[in-house]
Amino acid sequence: MIARLLFLAAFWTLFFASCKEVSFRETQPAGVKPLTEVPEALRGMYIPHDAKPDDKGDTLIIESWGYHFKDSNDKDWLGRGTISDSLVVKFYQDYYFVNFRSGDQWVLRLIKQNKNGSIEFLSIDLQNDETSRAKLRKLSKKVKYTEVKRGDDTFYQINPTPAVLMTLINEGFFTGITMDRRQK
Repeated sequence: MIARLLFLAAFWTLFFASCKEVSFRETQPAGVKPLTEVPEALRGMYIPHDAKPDDKGDTLIIESWGYHFKDSNDKDWLGRGTISDSLVVKFYQDYYFVNFRSGDQWVLRLIKQNKNGSIEFLSIDLQNDETSRAKLRKLSKKVKYTEVKRGDDTFYQINPTPAVLMTLINEGFFTGITMDRRQK
């Protein structure tokens, strides 16, 4: 149960817009055509890297149309994401760029598929106030951002070129968790 709660907290922190989020005016990377479906190579079932192989815990399932979750009782939970005008997936330089619309902002998550089939699920984490200020200072040296407040949420909107976006990725601005492919 504790593993499930930790997974849930880590995943949703990475997946959906939170109190503080780097956002974009348009889907990223700009100028790259969206995918109409998730490629076969990425489809599958994924569990947190630290889960035991026989653990029947929570599973992220990536399908041709998007994603959903199943719990240990094989029940869907926490909803699903379907490729649409509010969920846009692009592929560029070995990364899947998963763009979520949050009001008038786009929030970005990255998926990098490793050779062993596992995936890295990445975002720019601004949850810790102390480290987020340092990250924003470092980010401002690479790209200008505009602070946008929407209710309780604060967005730091940037508009990078694809080359600048790749620089941010390569310089470690995006961090996250590893998920292993689960055999059916």
